[in-house]
Amino acid sequence: MADTLHIPDEAETRARWGSFTWTPENAAKAKEILSRYPKGREQSASLPFLDLAQRQVGAETQTQGWLPVPVIEFVARELGVAYMRIYEVATFYTMFNMAPVGRYHVQVCGTTPCMLAGADNVFAACKAKGLAKGKTTPDGLFTLTEVECLGTCANAPMVQINDDNYEDLDYDRTAVILDALARGETPAPGSTIGRRASCPEGGPTSLTEMVSKNHDYRKEWA
Repeated sequence: MADTLHIPDEAETRARWGSFTWTPENAAKAKEILSRYPKGREQSASLPFLDLAQRQVGAETQTQGWLPVPVIEFVARELGVAYMRIYEVATFYTMFNMAPVGRYHVQVCGTTPCMLAGADNVFAACKAKGLAKGKTTPDGLFTLTEVECLGTCANAPMVQINDDNYEDLDYDRTAVILDALARGETPAPGSTIGRRASCPEGGPTSLTEMVSKNHDYRKEWA
């Protein structure tokens, strides 16, 4: 698996993020999020608050974002719970970054279905573009992480880049996506071979009459 990303020292982190607070827009979002939960259950908002905080850090740093300790402390204060209750959530879910990452966080699935389908070629394309596991490129653009199953096994191999999945990859298709991102473009997410969701390659092979209309098969099956 990937090497551990570098976490800045505490003095540097607190100097940069010690006064973190919501932007006016995010303060309104946080208020709306909190309204979904009954009094006394504020801790239930831990996940959406951490996500909102990470996205704000990302917007301020032009990266995918991460959760410095002072930011987690801020979230704990906002929810009125102990810091450790929020820290344990942040460190459990891999959707939260505990160290700085680049503008594009390239998370390559290395679990069995993706590996058998050619994840090694995806990693090779990343390496050819200067990406290394557990590292951020010198220009701050890409961070590469090997992750466990991302739930798109039928379209393996795949990667998640920030909020988007890219599926049915090979060496060349991966390189095209990375090049597009480097140019500031946003490649269309999903399958790179044109299939819809997890449909079979080449299109549907059964119940084909349902593709364009709601076909009633009951008489045919009687």
